[in-house]
Amino acid sequence: MNNARPVTIVMVEDDEGHARLIEKNIRRAGVANEILGFTNGTDALDFLLGPDGTGLTNQGRQLLVLLDLNLPDMTGIDILEKVKANEHTRRSPVVVLTTTDDQREIQRCYDLGANVYITKPVDYDGFANAIKQLGLFFSVMQIPEAE
Repeated sequence: MNNARPVTIVMVEDDEGHARLIEKNIRRAGVANEILGFTNGTDALDFLLGPDGTGLTNQGRQLLVLLDLNLPDMTGIDILEKVKANEHTRRSPVVVLTTTDDQREIQRCYDLGANVYITKPVDYDGFANAIKQLGLFFSVMQIPEAE
């Protein structure tokens, strides 16, 4: 029996224009899941790991994290490390969406457990297209059950 719970999309993106574009294209791809937006790492980590930092608050929840690396208060790498190091959130897929296309940075994200790394093209059409692909990815993706 498949008792798949709906996936909550956690978007950590400080650029309001990008956030709106990401949400619009996810919706356009037919993904109706709840999207929670955070504009800084502190608030995002409070949600993901709870005020106590244990991650228990999200035990059993299905989360998918869309993560910008360039945030006002910390790097997305800091968030990625904490999410992947926590037993309750480490299975949550993390999609890095960033303007950085530095190979070392990309490799570091994958080494830390990022599932997908998307470089945000500077031009609107390229970005919209990358997000459309992401929407298709969401529509076919099954997130593993938390144990």
